[in-house]
Amino acid sequence: MKIAVACDHAAVREKEAVAQFLRDSGHEVLDFGTRGDSSVDYPDHARPAAEAVGRGEADRAVLLCGTGLGVMYVANKVKGVRAALVVNPFLAEMSRRHNDANVACFGARWQELPSILTLTETFLATPFEGGRHQRRVEKIDPR
Repeated sequence: MKIAVACDHAAVREKEAVAQFLRDSGHEVLDFGTRGDSSVDYPDHARPAAEAVGRGEADRAVLLCGTGLGVMYVANKVKGVRAALVVNPFLAEMSRRHNDANVACFGARWQELPSILTLTETFLATPFEGGRHQRRVEKIDPR
């Protein structure tokens, strides 16, 4: 699977760890930065990563900032993207099963790295159920 990753200055360490985890798991990683701890604006990195998903250049994305909220708001403005703030295993699974979420968002200032990695794994491994959920997803972003 091809996975886009991006973060702001609050989550560089976590983004780097997620990217390595994804590579070690056999995924191709498209890294949209940032790479340093200098202050940056999260939309400058989250939007290009989300757009890669929206265009079909990436299958999914993992976005991180201090809270996870900012990158989620940005991603959900991109056509074809359904971004979820993933806070526990249930939401990691259900965001995929019922909502076909294609972007997972995390908050580096309040989520521990081992949890982020575990939730990322669950998010990527969980299939979309389709069926009755398909028509609901289509109402989110009609094509």
